[in-house]
Amino acid sequence: MEAGHSTAEKTEFTECWKTTWRTPYIMRLALSAGIGGLLFGYDTGVISGALLYIRDDFQQVDKKTWLQETIVSMAVAGAIFGAAIGGWINDRFGRRKSILLADVVFFFGAIVMAIAPAPWVIIIGRILVGLGVGMASMTSPLYISEASPARIRGALVSTNGLLITGGQFLSYLINLAFTHVKGTWRWMLGVAGLPALVQFFLMMFLPESPRWLYRQNRKEEAREILAKIYPPHEVDVEIRALEESIEAEKADETVIGENIFAKVKGAFSNPVVRRGLYAGITVQVAQQFVGINTVMYYSPTIVQFAGFASNKTAIALSLITSGLNAVGSIVSMGFVDRFGRRRLMIISMFGIISCLVILSAVFWQASIHSPNIGSLESLHFGSNSTCSAYTAAVDDASSWNCMSCLQAKCAFCADGESEYRPGACLVSSKEVGRMCRGESRTWFVNGCPSRFGFLAVVFLGLYIIFYSPGMGTAPWIVNSEIYPLRYRGTGGGIAAVSNWCSNLIVSETFLTLTEALGSSGTFLLFAGFSLIGLIAIYFLVPETKGLQIEEVEKVLQEGYKPKFFRGKRKKSVKDIST
Repeated sequence: MEAGHSTAEKTEFTECWKTTWRTPYIMRLALSAGIGGLLFGYDTGVISGALLYIRDDFQQVDKKTWLQETIVSMAVAGAIFGAAIGGWINDRFGRRKSILLADVVFFFGAIVMAIAPAPWVIIIGRILVGLGVGMASMTSPLYISEASPARIRGALVSTNGLLITGGQFLSYLINLAFTHVKGTWRWMLGVAGLPALVQFFLMMFLPESPRWLYRQNRKEEAREILAKIYPPHEVDVEIRALEESIEAEKADETVIGENIFAKVKGAFSNPVVRRGLYAGITVQVAQQFVGINTVMYYSPTIVQFAGFASNKTAIALSLITSGLNAVGSIVSMGFVDRFGRRRLMIISMFGIISCLVILSAVFWQASIHSPNIGSLESLHFGSNSTCSAYTAAVDDASSWNCMSCLQAKCAFCADGESEYRPGACLVSSKEVGRMCRGESRTWFVNGCPSRFGFLAVVFLGLYIIFYSPGMGTAPWIVNSEIYPLRYRGTGGGIAAVSNWCSNLIVSETFLTLTEALGSSGTFLLFAGFSLIGLIAIYFLVPETKGLQIEEVEKVLQEGYKPKFFRGKRKKSVKDIST
């Protein structure tokens, strides 16, 4: 998944409910800022369904895999830049103005995509939307955290994570709603501007972060806001705590420098921080290279690979994956503090690897058993409509099946009585597709009819069930706990950039990999990456559950070793790692 959020104990959620019931203003702050998470989730999911109809409208997109990948991944590229400049904008102009700016950029990006006359304009819109997502992904949780009472901070920041997965689920519902509306993908992409507009107007009437105001020496303004959040007898206590925290922060900046380059250099030169970065970057890169965003960005396309030709059916089945992802993010809150981050990630990785290997086998079997090509069926639509590669393969034509046809960049027109009987291998064009459908046949462009197709959907669902509570949530929690306080912002930023860059690599190459390796080979490749990630997590990532900052530093100072590779250790060192 794509943005981080902290987790909270069950008692914290109970306290959160009580506190926000007494002070609704707190929930108003959290939900208004949390719309940024909704935008993030919506943009992640909406392109998967919209891409099916963009391909229908623009033939060059349908024919060029790299163009499809670019349309999808340019939002990620924009998000990397947005997150990079987001920190500076946050510190220079404040959290509230950063959110407002993100809303403006996101809104115009959505409008540009909705009215795009050509694919390159869609790409520009995707970059703008990505900029907004990148800024919102780091600013919304920060604003919620700084405008929340400490005792319920984790619970309120978790609402941002829930809204991300909720936004993904909403995007699939919106996609499904517009499948039969004229303009399909334009509405799907354009609707994203509405939440941005709503958040903009809500934030216009909300205050700046009290912490940012206090740091800017606008102490009275900060006190007024804190008076709306805390009971009267707690305001002075919070002011003192805020003052001490900011003084400590400024002292740290004096030591490590305010310049980002000085901070990065200092982080890698410090052995404790460097080992923390090894762990933090490992879990963030592994999170992406298990292939999660191939499912989030290309879920309907994958469903079509499994043999479900209808765009509407593909989007409807994709609702399963996004719904399970949302449920998984809720489940993780109950397990991550009970079982620990490391153990949950390892269990998650075993499940992910198993599902990817089974998916690879399912797609392999589907390709082997795809329907054969009938010569009479192919000629039925006229020689000009027959796939030229099939016609040229005179000596080998009898061995062709549906998958051979698709690999030759042609399309498969199924038999009218049964999709599993021999069908026609035809030129992949809109006109020929209309001829095929005109005879009440099914037109297959991305995948072949398969009796194994339902298994692909089942194991995609299981993949999400294993991913979401473990690798979906724990990497962000580990990165919030594994760095010394002085380097927490720098370390978390470096790890987050590694996550976004890995996301970009995966989203930009998925369709190319499926063309080169087939669906089966691609999922097997991700299983291999996941195995490497599992090994790296086992050897590099300590358990941080229940450890104080000083105890985490002690573990990293000595150099973490898994349980079965340790020598004798002094009993004075607290060891709860598994």
